[in-house]
Amino acid sequence: MAARSSPPVTALRAQQRAETLAARLPPLLVAAERVASTVAQGVHGRRRVGLGETFWQFRRYQPGDAPQMIDWRQSAKTQPVFVRENEWEAAQSVWLWRDRSGSMEYRSTPELPTKRERADLLLLATAVLLIRGGERVALLNSGVRPDHGKHTLNRLANLLSDPAATPRADGLPRVEPLPRHAQVVLFGDLLSPLSEIHATVSGLSGRGLRGHLLQVLDPAEETLPFDGRVEFAGFEGEDEVLVPRVEAVRAAYLERLRAQQEGLAALARAAGWTFAVHRTDRPPQTALLALWGALAQETV
Repeated sequence: MAARSSPPVTALRAQQRAETLAARLPPLLVAAERVASTVAQGVHGRRRVGLGETFWQFRRYQPGDAPQMIDWRQSAKTQPVFVRENEWEAAQSVWLWRDRSGSMEYRSTPELPTKRERADLLLLATAVLLIRGGERVALLNSGVRPDHGKHTLNRLANLLSDPAATPRADGLPRVEPLPRHAQVVLFGDLLSPLSEIHATVSGLSGRGLRGHLLQVLDPAEETLPFDGRVEFAGFEGEDEVLVPRVEAVRAAYLERLRAQQEGLAALARAAGWTFAVHRTDRPPQTALLALWGALAQETV
């Protein structure tokens, strides 16, 4: 009887090492890689302002521009002072943030993810696509500088999965200075007062910064499907509210939600940002594809 040959020891060790490494990957990162792989394949270069040698455009001088950027020959032809901008095919920084406040823990049925789980998944899948395209990403308010590569994804996944890593539980990010021509993406239910959201967007949108608001909602929050006597519990320390007949307040609730979303769209438009809504009962790929299209637009 012929003896069966065993696989080489080196091959077995390599397989065991690969399985060990895969087991160490955060489950969130595995899910994000899967979602991202179905959305986009490859990234085309984008023209951006920077320190290259190819001329792109003249624009008027702005406070904060370096004096060496002034093109004196062009400025001598007209009254305004102009600076010369060159084309730069290089990585851009994209800053990602998601809401960690108590309201994000809501889900209307056990079969659905919580809003926080879906926001985390979308954020990390967005980072996967950006890093594949050569961009540098960072978690806003984390104190970590933008970077690229697999180690950046692992770090992001760990930050998202570890509550101690990001202890702040505010419904909006803390405004901090970001590099010119960076982009920022905010994931959350965006149910804070419009005045507070406007202050945040205004604080982040200076000096050519582009941004994107993605509102993540549970389907029950968009339809209020309950009937009869219902007690609503707050997720952020609010008192419980007992509504004797939910159907009697449904129209008013939906009108307030519509006003909130119209206000979000208006303030995003005014800042040159984009706004979209995603429900947790819908595929994450749909929201990611739309967001990727907005991120991939050329900076003008």
